[in-house]
Amino acid sequence: MTFLLTEDQEMLRETAMAFARDELPVTHLRALRDSGANGKDPATRQKLAELGFFGVIVPEEPGGEHFGLVGLGQILEAQGRTLAATPLLQTALIGASAIQLGGTPAQQAEWLPKIAGGDVTFALALDESAHFNPLNVATEAERNGQGYTLNGEKRFVPDGHHADMLIVVARTFGEAGDRHGLSLFLVPADAKGVSIQELKTADSHGAAHITLTDVMVGEGALIGAADEGADVLEPVLDRAAIGQAAEMLGSSQAAFEMTLEYLQSRKQFGQLIGSFQSLQHRAAKMFTELEMTRSCVAAALSAADEGKTNVAELASLAKARASELVHLVSNECVQMHGGIGMTDVADPGLYMKRARTQEAMYGSASWHRDRYAKLNGY
Repeated sequence: MTFLLTEDQEMLRETAMAFARDELPVTHLRALRDSGANGKDPATRQKLAELGFFGVIVPEEPGGEHFGLVGLGQILEAQGRTLAATPLLQTALIGASAIQLGGTPAQQAEWLPKIAGGDVTFALALDESAHFNPLNVATEAERNGQGYTLNGEKRFVPDGHHADMLIVVARTFGEAGDRHGLSLFLVPADAKGVSIQELKTADSHGAAHITLTDVMVGEGALIGAADEGADVLEPVLDRAAIGQAAEMLGSSQAAFEMTLEYLQSRKQFGQLIGSFQSLQHRAAKMFTELEMTRSCVAAALSAADEGKTNVAELASLAKARASELVHLVSNECVQMHGGIGMTDVADPGLYMKRARTQEAMYGSASWHRDRYAKLNGY
């Protein structure tokens, strides 16, 4: 099967690549890190909004662009190439998807235009341990006379340290590990009882631990049906995994190109190191893995747009392969650069640090291999 971009999607890709190259190079991430911004970049958020990137999957009627997941994938791949710290994955993909797939007409009318305009940013508050496990939710949401009272803790929330709104996954029934009984809630980050502990991460993108203490929300904060939040959460997480895979593809491609350039310029023993057969074999392996992963990501993005029944399977395939790819290429990038690759002045180390975070987000390669097997009856 061939996956081709439309003319509009191709133009979007070119715009995203140029923007990432000119406005968000790796030196931009270094500047954010050295300034202590910890991934917070209001100026870039404004530029992304002006380009319409926040509204790429939002239908045109509520103010979006509607290039689909395929279009947004091109933007995420572009920002992955330069390790850009932006709120696009959490807001333009996860936030918009949650509202589109589970939101009431009133919620969609209120929030989708704000997302498309870049007026509000979101963060998914899901994990409660160091490892991805979407059903392992113990945060409680108790009914009260006017809505719900939330109590619990969320760990390592991406963009949780600067998001305007939180999508909190809580339990309205059952025990941690149960699929039934999950519910999703819209919670303002500055709501009474929300405590945010900012975290500095190895990849300089930042995150947060979030504590909810007697946080009161109304009935209108519920996304989807009470106790049936998994029906919304699972397709949202599939989209998140696909989007993350697209970003990882971009990071891997950039690290590979950086390595290839070094192989063609560095000399040892009077020869270019790219002439050494052992290094050629390793570069060839990276190239073939890149091409196979690109096909997996393209298939997953396309399936999500078309609403196919195998989106979950393709999402796990794409994320598993992209995780293995970014691990391989970031390691090889550092190793083939030799001593300079271990220093902070060179970029390979930054790609390796970001790779380790990307691998863990929305399920590791092992987690998705296991899920892929189960979805296929093994």
